[in-house]
Amino acid sequence: MKKIRVLIGMMGLDQHEAGAISVSRLLRDAGMEVVYMGRFNSSDMIIRAALQEDVDVIGLSFHSWDFLYYVPEMIEMMKERDITIPIIVGGSVITKDDANKLRAMGTADAFCPSAADHEIIESINTIARQGSERDE
Repeated sequence: MKKIRVLIGMMGLDQHEAGAISVSRLLRDAGMEVVYMGRFNSSDMIIRAALQEDVDVIGLSFHSWDFLYYVPEMIEMMKERDITIPIIVGGSVITKDDANKLRAMGTADAFCPSAADHEIIESINTIARQGSERDE
C-alpha cells in the first residue's frame, strides 16, 4: 500500500516552525511520508515542490495572519494551473471562524491550535483516500 505523502511548509516571513515540525513528526509517526519545506516559501515554491514530490496533500502552517493573503493566492494559482492537490491549513492564530472561512474558500481542511492529533491524522487519511479514488 502506498504511503500518503504530505508536504508541510510555511509561507512568507513566518518564522515560528515549532508547530510545523511537530505536525511533521506526528504525520511521520503515523506512517506518512513528509516533505518538509521549512520557512520563507512563496505559493509558487510550494506548488512546484508539491508537483515535483508527487504529494497527496499540501499542509500549510501559519503563526501570523499571513494566511489571509497566501491561502487565496495559492488556491487561485492552483486553479489557473489546473492543479488539484488538496490543501490543509493550521496554525496558532486560526480561530474556528477562520477555519470555516478557509474551508469555504476551498481548502480541504483547516485546524485551530486546539485540534487533537487524531483529528489531523484522520482528516489527512480521508483527504488522501478521496484524492486517490478520484485518480482511479
